[in-house]
Parts: sequence; structure tokens; C-alpha cells
Amino acid sequence: MPADAEQQKADLALMQAVATGDKAAVAQLYDRFESLVYRMAVQALPTREEAEDAVQEIFVRLWRTSSRYDPTRAALVTWVMLISRRYLVDRLRRARTSLKGAPLDERLAPAKAGREGRDGLGESISAETRERFGSLMKRVEELPELQRTVIIRAYLNGQTLRQIGEELNTPLGTIKSALSRALMRLRERDMNEGLSA
Repeated sequence: MPADAEQQKADLALMQAVATGDKAAVAQLYDRFESLVYRMAVQALPTREEAEDAVQEIFVRLWRTSSRYDPTRAALVTWVMLISRRYLVDRLRRARTSLKGAPLDERLAPAKAGREGRDGLGESISAETRERFGSLMKRVEELPELQRTVIIRAYLNGQTLRQIGEELNTPLGTIKSALSRALMRLRERDMNEGLSA
């Protein structure tokens, strides 16, 4: 049996075991994909705490949908990334709906004096979270135009990279490169700010 077929069979067996609530299978799924899911969440969300919460929610979704996994349609890693991306897009859309009416300068400085609780992010979100989100949006605004556009459309508007490429009349490879470079720049800024703090 070819290696790919063996892997498909093993992945299907794992997901079937997860669907039955097998704790060892759930632990194996978590061990295998937790770092990937966490990296996606950290890149998409404004704080590490939100990313950690998102990881837990994503694994609950993976468990709930495990019986629908079909290895002939997608590799397990692809399926995990798809479920993760859908969750993160949904989460960002929910956050964004509360931001829609605000002008961009208000969105970029949500923790300014006099705006606490009225900045569209809701009173339940801490001032620190609003400040971090504002800081992240400022860094996004400093990106080159294509990178900024791709980040906003992919993570805030929930568009696929293919949709973005079609709307911008830009090759998919260019869109993927722009996203990759943008995320790298944002991570580098985050690391540099962490070191200087």
C-alpha cells in the first residue's frame, strides 16, 4: 500500500476514534495539530489570550465534526486548517460587525480617552485588549498597500485568497506571497516591540 494511502487510512481511523470520544485519539489529534492551530490563531487574533481561547474552541469544532472527515477529499492537515480558518474568520467577522460604523481613525485608537465602552468593541472587552487591537491595526496600516489589502480582506472580511486575487485582478501566487510577507513583517514587529518593552 502506498504511503499516501496508508496515511489516509490512519487519519480516517484517528478521526473515527475521535468521533466516538476516544480520549487517546483526541489527545493524539491535539498533540499533532495544536502548534499549527495556535500559530494560525496568533497570526489572526490581537492577543495571545484570545488565540489560546480560539485553539480550544477550534478543537471542540474538530471533535464535533470529526465524523464528517473524508480523507479522499482532503488531507487531515488541510481539513484541520480549513476548520481553523473558518472559525477564525467567523470570530473576526463578529468582532468586525461592531467596528463597521466607526471611522478608521477611531478603529485604530480604540482606547483613547472618553471612548471606553463606546468604541464599538463593547464594554466586555478590556482596555488592554482594545489597546492591543488598536496597536495591531496601526501596524497593519503601515504595511505596503497590497500586503495591507490582503490582510484586511483575508482576516477581517473573511475572503479567500482566490477571491482576493480575482477582485484585485492579481495572480493567486502574488496574493499568497503578499500575505506571507505581511504576516512575517507583523511577527517581526511584534518580536521587536516585545524585546524593547
